[in-house]
Amino acid sequence: MTLDYYNTHASAFFAATHNVDMEPLYARFLAHVRPGGRLLDAGCGSGRDTRAFLERGYTVTAFDASPTLATLATAHCGIDVEIRRFQEVEWSAIFDGIWACASLLHVPLAELPAALYRLARSLKPAGVLYASFKYGTSEREHNGRRFTDLDEDRLATLVSQIKELEILEVWTTADRRPGRESECWLNALLRHP
Repeated sequence: MTLDYYNTHASAFFAATHNVDMEPLYARFLAHVRPGGRLLDAGCGSGRDTRAFLERGYTVTAFDASPTLATLATAHCGIDVEIRRFQEVEWSAIFDGIWACASLLHVPLAELPAALYRLARSLKPAGVLYASFKYGTSEREHNGRRFTDLDEDRLATLVSQIKELEILEVWTTADRRPGRESECWLNALLRHP
């Protein structure tokens, strides 16, 4: 269902997201990553963030579950974007940072611990994972996409199940897309101890 949505609406999604200014979020994330480090853009969508990290001198690997979006992202950021789902993440201790911006929110709550574990296993010791979710406590379908919303308590419960991660920082922000400022997001920086 969600994958079908992104394959069908890839061009519109790309147009709506590839120019959004994410600078304040980059700054918080990259403060914990060594300059020129190796990053994973997990569920990269339009490739906007992959491109921004490449322009800042980082080595970036990117994936998205949607073949159509991966093609658009490849063209936008200039590197090959892999077609992969969170359930297929198999790296081991190679990334200094993982960026999962508005992507893990499509994973069912029951599958989130396994997805986070796979990402945590991909981080080097002291590596950091950024993740964002729509703020709330529900699992829902909206316009052909599935969402798992988190608040601070749900995030804490989730992270407590994964010994390879600890919460570094949690904060809320308004949506950065024009006209969507009333939507609230939960942002989290998690660290591999």
